[in-house]
Amino acid sequence: MKSINKQQKHLVVVVGPTAVGKTDLCVQLAKHYRTEIISADSRQFYREMSIGTAKPTPGEQQGVKHHFVDSHSITEEYSAGAFEQEALALLERLFQKHDVVILTGGSGLYVRAVLEGMDQMPETDPAVREQLREQYEQKGLQPLLDKLQQLDSFYFEQVDKANPQRVVRALEVCLSSGQPYSSFRKSGQQERPFNSIKIALNRDRAELYSRIDQRMDLMLAQGLPEEAERLYPYRQHNALQTVGYKEIFDFLEGKYDWDEAVRLLKRNSRRYAKRQLTWFSKNPEEYTWFHPQHWQEIVAYINERMRE
Repeated sequence: MKSINKQQKHLVVVVGPTAVGKTDLCVQLAKHYRTEIISADSRQFYREMSIGTAKPTPGEQQGVKHHFVDSHSITEEYSAGAFEQEALALLERLFQKHDVVILTGGSGLYVRAVLEGMDQMPETDPAVREQLREQYEQKGLQPLLDKLQQLDSFYFEQVDKANPQRVVRALEVCLSSGQPYSSFRKSGQQERPFNSIKIALNRDRAELYSRIDQRMDLMLAQGLPEEAERLYPYRQHNALQTVGYKEIFDFLEGKYDWDEAVRLLKRNSRRYAKRQLTWFSKNPEEYTWFHPQHWQEIVAYINERMRE
């Protein structure tokens, strides 16, 4: 296998909130640069989850090869660390025939895994994880946040305090290892054998929220309630602890009526988009932001970065 010349290989990374228009733009970019797309959407991996993940249909893919879409089953445990290894191996193969590859998604942790590498975490006790999840379901997030502040005040200041998965994961490591979660996090990123050109997409807030509401209405019309009902037996799986499924699971359990389920679906989707924007805005110099319809500016920026 030929060695890769980093100067000649470019990974174009396109991130942004849900419903902003990543799929359409990336398909056009892939056609323009005659290349393929790697999805870094941690829900679109799963074959059984289609409607609720806004997975691109064959028509929307327009003949462009998409990797890591329908690549795994909901019955498999799949992590950002595993994705890092598989995506890097795939990139090594793709860069043998392409100078440019597109990586896209709204899952910041999975994008970071490919660009920088994952922290090396210790083995944890599954019983501890289950106990923490039960505590969360019974008492909510605040007691877990209080515990995290006590065990790892440094990470407590950094964590997304509206994201139970991050809080539970940190506590799981603290309680299993007896050491702060932050002590296992790497201080620097790993070298990669390619250049990364990172762009982020955004729209006017009202426009984005309107698109999110429309997407939710479309998902409901396409059969999201039936899809969620089929997946109900797997509801404890990490991949299903997400907007679009949890609200319908709660409806199925009689926690509220259907109108309230739809209201929460839309509200929580808007909140999720806001959290995504916060994640990608944390380091302003890391991403260059564009409106997804500003095609000429985006291509000009990518080409300029390739020439550097």
